[in-house]
Amino acid sequence: MLEDKSPEFWNLLNRDAKVEKVASGFTFTEGPVFSRRGYLLFSDIPANRIQKWERGELTTVRENSNKANGNTFDHQGRLLTAEGGGKVTRTEKDGSITVLASQGLEGPNDLVYCIDGSIYFTDLPKSKVYRISRKGQIEVVTEECAGPNGVALGPNQQLLYVADVKKQIVRAYDIKPDGKLANGRDFAPVRTDGLKTDEGGNVWMASRDGVYVYSAAGKHLGIVRTPEGPSNNCWGNGFAGMYITARTSVYHVPTKAHGTRTF
Repeated sequence: MLEDKSPEFWNLLNRDAKVEKVASGFTFTEGPVFSRRGYLLFSDIPANRIQKWERGELTTVRENSNKANGNTFDHQGRLLTAEGGGKVTRTEKDGSITVLASQGLEGPNDLVYCIDGSIYFTDLPKSKVYRISRKGQIEVVTEECAGPNGVALGPNQQLLYVADVKKQIVRAYDIKPDGKLANGRDFAPVRTDGLKTDEGGNVWMASRDGVYVYSAAGKHLGIVRTPEGPSNNCWGNGFAGMYITARTSVYHVPTKAHGTRTF
């Protein structure tokens, strides 16, 4: 069900758009990411797997995934994963796993890839947001969030949004030329797990009962209600349409909006 809070909501979705279940039977789904090759990947955290959904067919692409949570791709199409078991990894094209970060980490939760080749990721138990530079250097970029969870880039890659699940608020940060963060401020009073942005700068946030959509200025536009509480979301084929991971299932809703191209 779609619930508007502003007429602007209907610029992003058709009024008759339906939230449809595309796959089910999982324990707790997370970390959806859609490949330009036409398939969806997502984590099933308790099952310790990364799953692949392609044209209605479901397969497992990685067993013993070290509690894989958030996923994204780099510019070469290699899978980047925030592993709740204490690592950030890259899956190479031959299937081998490269560890990008592990020392001192407790539970990497979500991550996003930047156009300059760097990666921002959250570690919820440590209450820290990290950055991995293109050269592989790792640094803490903020410790202001009590429970940093989902993370997303603005469409111009000059903003970083961080969902603080403990304080039940989404924070916004300016990204400085050196990759460090500045001017942290409250953006939306929503308890958010994963989140994504669209080309217009709107922020789509997976919350308890649906995906909450806010404008770049922080105005609540509407809610995409889901049958199960969502954990995360991603843009689909051609960065249009949205896939939503929600507990035991994965859902899809068509959109007018197109997503930010962050890989």
